[in-house]
Amino acid sequence: MAAAPAAETLDGHKDRFDLGVFVDDLPLDEEVTSDDESLEGLQQELDNCKNDQEVANILANGIKLREYTKGVENNIRQIELDSIQDYIKESENLVSLHDQIRDCDNILSQMETVLTGFQTEIGSISSEIKVLQEKSMDMGLKLKNRKAAESKLSKFVEDIIVPPRMIDIIVDGEVNDEYMKTLETLSKKIKFIDADPMVKSSKALKDVQPEVERLRQKAVSKIFEFVIQKFYALRKPKTNIQILQQSVLLKYKYTIIFLKEHAKEIYAEVRAAYIDTMNKVLSAHFRAYIQALEKLQMDIATSTDLLGVETRSTGFIFSIGKEPLKTRPSVFALGERINILKEIDQPALIPHIAEAKSQKYSYEVLFRSLQKLLIDTATSEYLFTDDFFGEESIFHDIFAGPIQVVDEHFNAVLLNCYDAIGIMLMIRIIHQHQLIMFKRRIPCLDSYLDKVNMSLWPRFKMVFDLHLNSLRNANIKTLWEDDVHPHYVTRRYAEFTASLAHLNVGHGDGQLDLNLERLRMAIEDLLVKLAKMFAKPKLQTIFLINNYDLTISILKEAGTEGGKAQQHFEEVLKSNIAIYVEELLLEQFSSLIKFVKSRPADETATNSEKASIAEVEPLVKDFASRYKAAIELMHYDVITSFSNFLCGMEILRATLAQLLLYYTRLTECVKRINGGSALNKDLVSISSILFEIKKYSRTF
Repeated sequence: MAAAPAAETLDGHKDRFDLGVFVDDLPLDEEVTSDDESLEGLQQELDNCKNDQEVANILANGIKLREYTKGVENNIRQIELDSIQDYIKESENLVSLHDQIRDCDNILSQMETVLTGFQTEIGSISSEIKVLQEKSMDMGLKLKNRKAAESKLSKFVEDIIVPPRMIDIIVDGEVNDEYMKTLETLSKKIKFIDADPMVKSSKALKDVQPEVERLRQKAVSKIFEFVIQKFYALRKPKTNIQILQQSVLLKYKYTIIFLKEHAKEIYAEVRAAYIDTMNKVLSAHFRAYIQALEKLQMDIATSTDLLGVETRSTGFIFSIGKEPLKTRPSVFALGERINILKEIDQPALIPHIAEAKSQKYSYEVLFRSLQKLLIDTATSEYLFTDDFFGEESIFHDIFAGPIQVVDEHFNAVLLNCYDAIGIMLMIRIIHQHQLIMFKRRIPCLDSYLDKVNMSLWPRFKMVFDLHLNSLRNANIKTLWEDDVHPHYVTRRYAEFTASLAHLNVGHGDGQLDLNLERLRMAIEDLLVKLAKMFAKPKLQTIFLINNYDLTISILKEAGTEGGKAQQHFEEVLKSNIAIYVEELLLEQFSSLIKFVKSRPADETATNSEKASIAEVEPLVKDFASRYKAAIELMHYDVITSFSNFLCGMEILRATLAQLLLYYTRLTECVKRINGGSALNKDLVSISSILFEIKKYSRTF
């Protein structure tokens, strides 16, 4: 307890504590000499004690180390004596504790013996478990192998065995849905026997294989008879082939698969029988349909129905053809025939209904109906054969006959066809049918449709060239009529050109445009030749104007948006109108026009070029005296010369406007003459002339 104050003192005087001071004053025993104690290492120990807290406390209290040491030894000795007394007091407890420890040691020894026995028993049990585990794994493997063997054996027995029920159905059963399922099972057994080499070496196969073979032969025989019977049902009159195919034959499609897999020779016979049946049936159907259509055909054109052939030779006036006169204009005009392209996907004609109504049709209508029936029948047959037989090639064998029948008819008709518009319509029909087949994704008729298209174009070119040559080689004397109104050849040409141009919209056939340009040049040359047959130039001009105007009107009415032909005819019409205006004015005011043209139009004229009153006065007085009568005569001339009133009105307006221009130049000339004011009383005012112009414009 005395160390605490010393520590506090040490803390308070820590900065000024010096260990050497106390050491120097430390008294030593007299017995201790330098010979008894070695001072080696003293300095190191002193250095070590500098940081010792206990030493520092002792030194701080001023206690000498030797005394302090003796006090500590005495304390230790006293504590030792006290401890001995404590042990003596607790001796009985220690003895009791020793006995308890000895008893525990005996118990632990017994437990060790028991646990050792347990360990030995557990070791033996582990060995037994390991043996049992090995036995279990062995038994599991055996069980797995037995199950695998049982599964394979069960499948083998199931695949190779022939149940009595299967034999009864194959031999005596009717061909129905149950028969189809049994047939599939038999097919699997046949494939199993043929595919697995281990099966072929089994003893069970020797018993089963003859029975399976007999069942196969019986099934093939029954299927063959059944299918052939169904095929012959297709030959019955008025049989709906598509319904029979879809509702009956496709239902038994597996019979064909069975024959293809297990009786290739019989399959080939069935395939040939179907091809032969359908070839004959469809050929007969198309032949009968074509014969019925021929009764509905209306003849449109013959070899003499050409643009440049005179009316009398074609029988247009005294028609002795097969068809009524009212059908004849359709040779060159498209008219309502264009509607056939709008009805391209309509069902085919039913001949007996049309015949009962006494209806007749141009050939392109019959052509569309025939081709429509062909592509629909081909589509149905193509899809059926692909589904039923699984072969696309069989279609071409079947349709070789029907296509030949259609080709023979078409080639015979085309050889005698002179209807260019009808041929062009057929070309467009074929194009539409090609698009229909493309949308259906049915390629079976691609080559046929291309062939028909390639047959139509040369025929169209041949007939078109006949029309072209008829214009080029036309007999002018027989065609010419002493009439300035539009010629019937012009109307034919205009309608023919408008029809072909309309059919070319959306197709942009450059070759057709080129042919139409050649035709335009030919008709223009012909019109010029016919115009020259008139004695008077004025009549020639009127004739050309009437024909050009008619051509333009028809081309506009056809809605072909003009084209090169219309633009050209508008230009030549404009130039001919200008010629006619000059000729008409010259008839009434030739002196005035010659005078005006001989004088400059501006004020730059010299004195020698200026007219005199003597020259102008007769012209002014003549115009004033008869300009109204002259305008009336020109009006009458126009309305009697031109068929198109609108065109005539435009020509009259142009004539009167040109007259006003000439007269205006005359009045200007009068104003420039010295003393010309004397003629003012005879000059007609411009407003008076305009009044007359408006008057005739209103009445026209």
